[in-house]
Amino acid sequence: MVTTTYQVQGMTCGHCVSSVSAEVGAIAGVSDVQVDLASGRVTVTSESQLDTDTVRAAVDEAGYDLLGA
Repeated sequence: MVTTTYQVQGMTCGHCVSSVSAEVGAIAGVSDVQVDLASGRVTVTSESQLDTDTVRAAVDEAGYDLLGA
């Protein structure tokens, strides 16, 4: 298992957390998503290293901006 923490900008409420969790959680191989709303950190546990562009697309789909890993 690989755990990676990403910085996401624009999340302000519980709905934001749910949206990001759902979109990132739908990526193949992802087993867990933890979102820290206060810091904007999204910690993803997956079977193998995820492609940053794949994570960026999921975060974009949720309506937020991935600043980096």
